[in-house]
Amino acid sequence: MTGLIRRGPPGPRPFSANVHAAPENNVKKGDLAPDFAAVDQTGAAVRLSDMLADGPVVLFFYPKAFTPGCTKESCHFRDLAVEFAELGAQRVGISADDTSIQAKFDAVYELDIPLLSDPDRKIARRYGVKRPGIMLNKRQTFVIGTNQRIVAVIGSEFNMDMHADAALAALR
Repeated sequence: MTGLIRRGPPGPRPFSANVHAAPENNVKKGDLAPDFAAVDQTGAAVRLSDMLADGPVVLFFYPKAFTPGCTKESCHFRDLAVEFAELGAQRVGISADDTSIQAKFDAVYELDIPLLSDPDRKIARRYGVKRPGIMLNKRQTFVIGTNQRIVAVIGSEFNMDMHADAALAALR
């Protein structure tokens, strides 16, 4: 029987190394925001550095259009349009959905927010919100100042209103 008792720490588990892999970048408050170019739901090319010329940007990553949480989060950003405009801030959503899905999402909920498509999740990877494999991106918001520095990073997978509310607080 003693031959069946294992002594010492357990050995490595197969496949465990990739299950909780750290993101390639972990953008933090004070960091320079990675510049990027993407296409929005209208087909227009958008570059972060160009948007920052018009004021701070609130970049919110959401996992998937039309899901209950992402819909609630996006609609809350829509509903606070006046407050963001008073602070000169632009709201910009981004997910891996293609532009046709983003366009439908915008039309159905009248979001009036640029919704960027990141189908290969390269932008998500640069911001540290890409999850491994086919898992959906994290729900995370970055408040970016006109100097391209991260003013705040807001993350909650379950409190959908927190993203817009905390972004407003960071901008004030």
